[in-house]
Amino acid sequence: MFKLILKMAWKNSFVRPVRTLLVVLMIAISMGMMLGIEGLYDGMSQNMAEKNKRSDSGDISIFAKDYRINKELKFRIQNAAKIEEELQKNPQIRSLVLRLSADGLVSTARKSSFAQARGIDLDDEEAFGKFSEFLEEGELLLGDKNAIIGIELAKTLKVNVGSKVVFSTQDSSGEINSIALKISAIVQTSNIILDNNALFIDKKKMFAFLGVDAKDATQIAIASDDAKLLNILKTKYPTLDVKSFFELQPMMQMMEDMMVIFNSITFFIIMSVVFVGIFGVMYVSVLDRIREFGIMLAVGMEYKYIRLQIYFEAIFVGLIGFFSGSLLGLLLLIYLRDYGLDFSAFADALQSWGYETIIYGTIKLSYFTTTFLAIMSASVLSVIIPLRKIKNLNPIEVIKAEK
Repeated sequence: MFKLILKMAWKNSFVRPVRTLLVVLMIAISMGMMLGIEGLYDGMSQNMAEKNKRSDSGDISIFAKDYRINKELKFRIQNAAKIEEELQKNPQIRSLVLRLSADGLVSTARKSSFAQARGIDLDDEEAFGKFSEFLEEGELLLGDKNAIIGIELAKTLKVNVGSKVVFSTQDSSGEINSIALKISAIVQTSNIILDNNALFIDKKKMFAFLGVDAKDATQIAIASDDAKLLNILKTKYPTLDVKSFFELQPMMQMMEDMMVIFNSITFFIIMSVVFVGIFGVMYVSVLDRIREFGIMLAVGMEYKYIRLQIYFEAIFVGLIGFFSGSLLGLLLLIYLRDYGLDFSAFADALQSWGYETIIYGTIKLSYFTTTFLAIMSASVLSVIIPLRKIKNLNPIEVIKAEK
């Protein structure tokens, strides 16, 4: 009996092939566009978060207590080199980097701006976050008098590669100290703070300029995939300020939460359209065959078998639509992942918010699993009203009625 019901359900799904095809196309196109939008939203937030991690905080950052509030050199990590050695022995850590930063004023002959000088080692930064990928103009050189500048700070100061700037700040002894630098490169990290304020200087030069011990640092940035590492480090270094990426970048957490809301709204709208489409097809299909169902009930077929047949018809339509939509959505997601969408026309606005001009998508299995469950639920729910009409049939009156 079960095989017979399956066979009847499959054939009846295509009694009106054009109508069924239109519903399948509607599901496929709606689902494909939804998957594309979802992948693009997630790709935007993930790409921005990844670049922020690579250029600045990593997954975890360690500071001295009170440094993030006061940003003074006296609140630096003492003997950070020893901590670095301990951390390098931890297999949960992929890579780490030490930095020495100081807030001050950067000036040219005509312009000046508040800035943060960041002492770095280019080799360490390359290993930590592929720093060379941020290069926009010039050559990554950090010699005795060279500096690398963030793209927005370069625009503010109106400097180019080869321009000279003077950075002034308070050194470790409390004296105002200045250093003349030549811009060797301009970088765009997609980190708003760095692009607007950062002046990258050789770390050894920074130690000498600020009069700081070469074993000290203001920040230790750590790259790790282990979610438990944060609590381990907080316990191990109770006198230091250990923060996760989202604790340091609450805006990124808010943005990810907003993306979830946007995706949920889009998902709800698309699934509502799918529900209405399947409901319309199944309701009309039941009305077209109402005499057939009346005869089946009259000859003794139990209502539960008719109900099962209708459920299978809706599920078959939903499944065909899902697989068609999955194929379309996968192709769209692959294109967005490999080629992205070019928003060069809005480059200035996007860059000011830390986005790239080409936005790439991402692909997650959860896109397809959640959509599958939603479409199957919509398919099942869409036949509840048509089934009630069949259940309330009077077989004798239906058979007597004209077609």
